[in-house]
Amino acid sequence: MTNQQIVLAARPTGAPTVDHFALRTIDRAEPADGEIVVEQQWLSLDPYMRGRMNEGKSYAAPQPLGEVMIGGTVGEVIESKHASFKAGDTVVGMGGWQQYQLADASQPGVLRKVDATQVPLSAYIGVLGMPGVTAWYGLNRICQPKAGQTIVVSAASGAVGSVVGQLAKAHGCRAVGFAGGADKCKYVVEELGFDACIDYKAHKDVKSLIKALKEAAPDGVDGYFENVGGDILDAVLTQMNAFGRIAVCGMISGYNGGMQPLAQPALILQSRLTVEGFIVGEHMEVWPTALKELGALVISGKLKFRESVAPSIEQAPEAFVGLLKGKNFGKQLVKLV
Repeated sequence: MTNQQIVLAARPTGAPTVDHFALRTIDRAEPADGEIVVEQQWLSLDPYMRGRMNEGKSYAAPQPLGEVMIGGTVGEVIESKHASFKAGDTVVGMGGWQQYQLADASQPGVLRKVDATQVPLSAYIGVLGMPGVTAWYGLNRICQPKAGQTIVVSAASGAVGSVVGQLAKAHGCRAVGFAGGADKCKYVVEELGFDACIDYKAHKDVKSLIKALKEAAPDGVDGYFENVGGDILDAVLTQMNAFGRIAVCGMISGYNGGMQPLAQPALILQSRLTVEGFIVGEHMEVWPTALKELGALVISGKLKFRESVAPSIEQAPEAFVGLLKGKNFGKQLVKLV
């Protein structure tokens, strides 16, 4: 039996294209003692992958050329030579852009069993996976929401931002989002329950964004969850209240080069802001608490999520390129079986 894989064929110098990836077909590996084979059902595509494609220094090692692209996956064990796993177990891990994963199940943290009887299996690489815990950590540990405060989040219709706003509402906060396009903003307000959403595509400059934010957040901004950077960050900084908190999760506006410098960095001092970048994988101690809370909210129907699905592994590169351009609506997934 064969295994289709997507490997990194070349490193992009600007925006990646499908030509930076290659489809490879190999024989499916057989498990040795202590190993298992997972038939992967869903692959998660996430903005952090763009940074891994670069060769420069970052918080994690670069994606090696010619090897399977890194990525979170969820699937079913089909062969096991490890006592802790049996065929039929559903597991989540970092299986990469491929149909089958051969995993050393004796290594702690490589795979985690999940229960797909109450929630869709795909949720474990979205709202009940890294994106959901990212939202939970940045909001609760950095933005520190309190009832009556205003929380703003960029990329509000995405896998992370959508959870941030809904959790902020659960804390009794005013939730304001930025999203690209009228349809996404309508979804953020009408389906997710945000108080307001600003369509950044309808504003040509920072001045216009500031005006819109003043209307959406008349009492200023107490906590900001940053996914985008650029003009949106410049606009939000002007509206931050004294002692506000900013959780820096991503800066997708600069992932392909041309990162914009802050227009008014002195605002950080003037407003005595706390600005903290974070990588949720470095805070594994919070995952059990976060997942328990998120899981209860999903099962109860109080935490909603949306998925964009590429239908096969062959479409993964195109879907990833689209993700970086904001073409996805909600969590971007690839269906592998």
